Formats: sequence, structure tokens, C-alpha cells
Amino acid sequence: MDFSLTTEQKMIKDTVRDFARKEIWPLAGRIDEEDWFPEGLFRRMGGLGMLAIPIPEEYGGAGGDIVGQMLALEDLSRCSPSVALSFGAHANLCMYNLHRNGSEEQKRRFLPPLGSGGMIGCLALTEPGAGSDAMSIRTTARRSGGEYILNGTKTFITNAPIADLAIVYAKTDPGAGPKGITAFLVEKGSPGYSVSRKIKKMGHRGSPTGEIIMEDCRVPERNVLGIENNGVAVMMRGLDVERAFFAGEAVGIAQGAFDLALQYAKEREQFGQPIGGFQLIQAKLSDMYADIEAGRLLCYKAAQLAMEAERGGKGTEIHKLAAASLMFNARMCNRVADEAVQIHGG
Repeated sequence: MDFSLTTEQKMIKDTVRDFARKEIWPLAGRIDEEDWFPEGLFRRMGGLGMLAIPIPEEYGGAGGDIVGQMLALEDLSRCSPSVALSFGAHANLCMYNLHRNGSEEQKRRFLPPLGSGGMIGCLALTEPGAGSDAMSIRTTARRSGGEYILNGTKTFITNAPIADLAIVYAKTDPGAGPKGITAFLVEKGSPGYSVSRKIKKMGHRGSPTGEIIMEDCRVPERNVLGIENNGVAVMMRGLDVERAFFAGEAVGIAQGAFDLALQYAKEREQFGQPIGGFQLIQAKLSDMYADIEAGRLLCYKAAQLAMEAERGGKGTEIHKLAAASLMFNARMCNRVADEAVQIHGG
């Protein structure tokens, strides 16, 4: 077993960490308090190659892998979960999905501007009546000549208010159940496409979340992602990668909370000494550290297996491990954040 990162992965981690500390951390408070996403941030991230880490160089990417992309997400999350979430929706849910399933023409048309930050992407699956039960979506798409007419509503869509390109799932054959769903690349400005509102949230404030309305929205046939009525395959092929990837955000949030708690424990004095000198605080910090390291190992293993599966590896362990990593790290993140609040006390 080799638990070390490659030279390329270390470079990604160092680059993103330095960028996040200099460019994002000073703005993190305002991002959360004002529910504000800094204009031009995606272009600055794109200029460093952060948005297209696993995309081949021929499409303007860095030629890296999913592990490297997950490492970037982790270090962004240490400074701003909001920026990290929008990064993930753009770089993984949209860009990597398009790279994995798109035609050569689609990849050459969309991946370079998405990678540079000139375009922002999102994935639109969830509807008012369809979340975890994705097969119950009601958005429809009917063919009309050389295009499709889409009608329906998507909600809780990360990046929707600022997105230039959305991957939209719709039913092209409502009577066929899961075998009648198609994925589309819907561009901002398409006739009948609009974002009705920006949704207010308790957490991840600053990562714009919105509702997409499609009323006789016209999408050209060349923007079908994959094959008509094969959208479920597009959807399911990405789940393991997406779960393994987003577990990195939970690890990053937990690490950021731990860093702040440790710093505070060294500075805050009571009864003539820093509170970090008391056994109760030491026990909290040691439990937090152990939790984070356990979660990180699970997260990295899942990301590695997801990458191998993408390259043609066989086996079903990744199905279980990716889900377990996301579940464990989400719970671990809550435990660590709660303890960080307790250490901060009053």
C-alpha cells in the first residue's frame, strides 16, 4: 500500500491551498454573511487550471485525475464551503460529466470555455416533486424537427443563477419509465429558458442556488448528451465518482474547523493558562484529529477506486465504498464542527 500523493497531486494541493488562503479566505466572511459570490472568481480559478484538472489537455484541461480534483475540493472547503460547492457543481457535475458522455463536437465546443471559467456550468436534475426519486421527474422533451421542446421546472440547482450551461434531464418517452429519460446540454439564452429565483439557504450561503423554468424551451438536436432515452445510464455512471468526489468537501470543512479550534485553544486563556492545556480540550482535539484522519483515508481510497473504475477497472466495491465515504464523512464533519463550536465556548 502506498499512502503518498503523486508529485502532480501535491502540486495541485499546494496551488489550490495557496490560492484559497490568499484569494478566498479574506472574503469568506462576506461570502457567507451577504450570500455573495465574488464576480470573476471562476475566471481566476480557470487561469490556474483548477477547473479542468481531470480534463485531457486537448480540451484545455490539465490531464489529471479525479483524485486531484477531489484534493482541490478539499482545500477550497477549508476556506469556504460555499466556493467549494459551486466549484464542485461546475467542475465535476457539469464538466466531468460532459467529458465522460459528450460527443467530440460537444467536448470541443464546451470544455475549453468551461475550463477557463468563461462559462459556468450546473447540473439540473432535482424537481419540486423529484429529488432522491430521480426517476419520477416530470420535465418533458419532445422532438420537433431538428430540435427538442423542453417543459418543466428544476429546483435546488447549484449555480443556476450564474450558469451559462446546464445539463438537464427530461423524459423523452414518459411511458418507458427509466428507459425514457434523456440528458440535454441547455445553454443560457435558449428560447424558453429562465431562472425564476435565487433560493435562500441556511448553509453554503454564497453558493448561488436557483430554480430553472423551461417553457417550450428549444434545444438543438446536437445538444443531446449521450443517446436519446439513455439518460439514466449517463446519470448512474457518474454516481460513484460524484459521491467519492464530494466526500472531499466534508473532509475539508472538518479540517478547517479543526484548524480554527486548535488556534483558538492556543490563544484563549482561562485560569492563567491557554485552554488547550486542559485535558477536556485536549481530548476534544484528539478525537477531532482521529475522526478527520479516518475520514480522509476513506475519502482518498474511494476517490482512487473511482478513478480506477473510470479507467476500466472492474469490481463492485466502489459502489459501496463511495456511498460509505460520503455518509461517514458527512457525519464526521458534523461531529468535528460541533466540537469546534464547543471549544470556542462563549
